[in-house]
Amino acid sequence: MAEKHGSLSINSDNIFPVIKKWLYSDHDIFYRELVSNGCDAITKLKKLDMMGEYELPADYKPKIEIEVDPDAKTLTVTDNGLGMTADEVEEYINQIAFSGANDFLEKYKDKANDDQIIGHFGLGFYSAFMVADEVHIDTLSYQSGASAVHWECDGGTEFSMTDGIKESVGTKITLFLNEDCLEFANEYRAREVLEKYCSFMPIPIFLKKANAETEYETIDPADKLDTDTVVETIIEEAKTEEKENENGEKEIVEISPKTEKLKIVKRPVPLNDTAPLWTKTPKDCTDEEYKAFYRKVFMDYKEPLFWIHLNMDYPFNLKGILYFPKINTEYDSIEGTIKLYNNQVFVADNIKEVIPEFLMLLKGVIDCPDLPLNVSRSALQNDGFVKKISDYITKKVADKLTGMCKTDKESYEKYWDDISPFIKFGCLKDEKFCDKMNDYILFKDINDNYLTLPEWIKPVEEEAKTEEDSAEESSVKDAPEEENADKEPKDDRSIIYYVTDVNQQGQYIKMFREQNMNAVILNHNIDTSFISQLERRNETYKFMRIDADLTDSLKEDGSEEELKGFTETLSEIRKSLR
Repeated sequence: MAEKHGSLSINSDNIFPVIKKWLYSDHDIFYRELVSNGCDAITKLKKLDMMGEYELPADYKPKIEIEVDPDAKTLTVTDNGLGMTADEVEEYINQIAFSGANDFLEKYKDKANDDQIIGHFGLGFYSAFMVADEVHIDTLSYQSGASAVHWECDGGTEFSMTDGIKESVGTKITLFLNEDCLEFANEYRAREVLEKYCSFMPIPIFLKKANAETEYETIDPADKLDTDTVVETIIEEAKTEEKENENGEKEIVEISPKTEKLKIVKRPVPLNDTAPLWTKTPKDCTDEEYKAFYRKVFMDYKEPLFWIHLNMDYPFNLKGILYFPKINTEYDSIEGTIKLYNNQVFVADNIKEVIPEFLMLLKGVIDCPDLPLNVSRSALQNDGFVKKISDYITKKVADKLTGMCKTDKESYEKYWDDISPFIKFGCLKDEKFCDKMNDYILFKDINDNYLTLPEWIKPVEEEAKTEEDSAEESSVKDAPEEENADKEPKDDRSIIYYVTDVNQQGQYIKMFREQNMNAVILNHNIDTSFISQLERRNETYKFMRIDADLTDSLKEDGSEEELKGFTETLSEIRKSLR
């Protein structure tokens, strides 16, 4: 007989309205909370087995089973983890949020707050009450001599706890859905939510619909498992055909042998990948695996340019893969996706506080167990640990790019047109990133060659120095002293001419080529801001448009006759463009 208990601890008149109002903005996240609780329970049981404090059955297979029943308007989440005793149910379920709960209620009962506060108090189980009118728990602890426990609550101020009937170790949670949330008992909706939040959880997750028709599959007898339920043996007789032999005689020839197949109840297939690629070491991953993972996670069938595999254990634990997709479109239309995980549990997309803003152009996954499962953006903004993670990711990206430029410049040049908007945006947003990348930014010239700033400027400076030395020597020798003394200081910055539109400025490009001059192509809408920043950070050069007034810059570059011809050509070009 059910034993009625008094009000739940910590002033329950207030706790359930608080849960329903502030717990999460997306109600479907209750699936994640309940499944991740089950994963934790299984992980702890396996750890006890490793420590010798418990012995798992020889045929033990860890799993989470989810069953939806649209007719009964219920769904159940069952794990075969360590289960709970009556005392543990009292501690973990009845004493909601432990000692912090009173402070929690006092702090939040009169305030709206966007934070996902529940994770800070271990209240994930209570997310079930966002979608259910009533919740039941059936559990049996792994501890020797433990009795099964049944607990139920309708979200009000009372609960009941009695002896249960569960025979296997683990926990089963049953949700009786309210009328507004019946969608979560739909098999296809459940699959959609589970794939969103639980695709990479470390324990196999199985989904089934109650009272669904049994499905079958056919296998070879050699592939049979002990757990398979054989329905029938299917024998296909050998196939023969009458053919004429080399002597012209007809004979019966076997064209396919006799075969035997087993019809079995279809094996359940887990929804999730328990060992995603980012959990492996880079040396154990092939290029094809990286590409397949990219296609699967981002549904993008264009191959990524390249990727960075993050794998760090100290001073914090962080793993992940960042992909560089083709981003040679206009800057303001570029949008990537960075998925954040905590121990393979999905947390959020594109958390700017963890991922530098300029990395949002990329696609990838970041798994950091040291971050809270329920990330509060306001809490992350001032978190020094989060800043260290962001800085580490930025450094790894810069190291990858500079390393590629040094050791595989041919590939770096091949990718440049696609990745240059990302690099330039990063340089504008992050000074440290800009410092690392300054000498590894490529500039494509009018002859389709790619040069770094040092490669570009060095010959220009050497030529300018030679000409300057020659001019000074001639000036000192021929000019009166007083004339040299009054000469205005010269702007000795190296000039880098640039093209903004190859078609419109085609005649200027032709003129430059004829004069053995060069210019870089800067035709992206981020380039104006980018070169302004470069000029501020590097005082030895300046950028000038190819169609700017070049006369003063060319006075020292040749004979008067050459200069006159150049100026006339320039004048004609300008007239033709009016």
